[in-house]
Amino acid sequence: REGTCLTEEDRKMLTKIYDAGLSGKQLTQRLLAFSRRQVLHPVFLDLNDSVRKFQTLLGSLIGDDIELTSVQTPDLGTIEADPQQIEQVLMNLAINARDAMPKGGSIIIETSNVEIDETYAQQHLFIKPGQYVMLTVRDTGTGIEKEIQSHVFEPFYTTKETGKGTGLGLSTVFGIVKQSGGAISIYSEPGHGTTFKIHFPRRDESPIAFPQPMRDTLRGGTETILLVDDAD
Repeated sequence: REGTCLTEEDRKMLTKIYDAGLSGKQLTQRLLAFSRRQVLHPVFLDLNDSVRKFQTLLGSLIGDDIELTSVQTPDLGTIEADPQQIEQVLMNLAINARDAMPKGGSIIIETSNVEIDETYAQQHLFIKPGQYVMLTVRDTGTGIEKEIQSHVFEPFYTTKETGKGTGLGLSTVFGIVKQSGGAISIYSEPGHGTTFKIHFPRRDESPIAFPQPMRDTLRGGTETILLVDDAD
């Protein structure tokens, strides 16, 4: 509010609260849109921007015992995708990593520009030669046995206990990546974590700039605040 004196620490805290609330609202709307199979709207995106915006919400999803780190390449290429779908990908991969680390650990999200040549493409039939923007999500969890890895993207396939998962998370990620013209691969060893690499075709167009949301005027009065927090 005009004339209100806040310390820099308070200002940062309030900004994080606002951003987390806004992200939660948008995520709910996007999950509803995805489940209803509504028309999706791909645009030219800066993947770094998408990761930064979603990182606050990811932190609240994975819990206090897991360290979340992002490593972003400057001058990252543009991708063409629906921003709602990209957030869905990040959320599902983060939750999958969280469930693989019941005693805590770390999740690293990386972005980079890569070029796939003919030799690599011949050895990895899921991808064609060309310029790509790569999103890597790796964890320090329990890992996945080799015979199971070929099934992880299948709908309703899960190794979790009954009631602990639907088996739709990774199949949803696979579908979104394919719809975006990309490719996804997995590398994992039991006891040494799991790495997912997603390649999005690199575009020459400039990414769009999303407008800043309108902020409501603070009215003051006798509001009631409900705080829900599962952290100890």
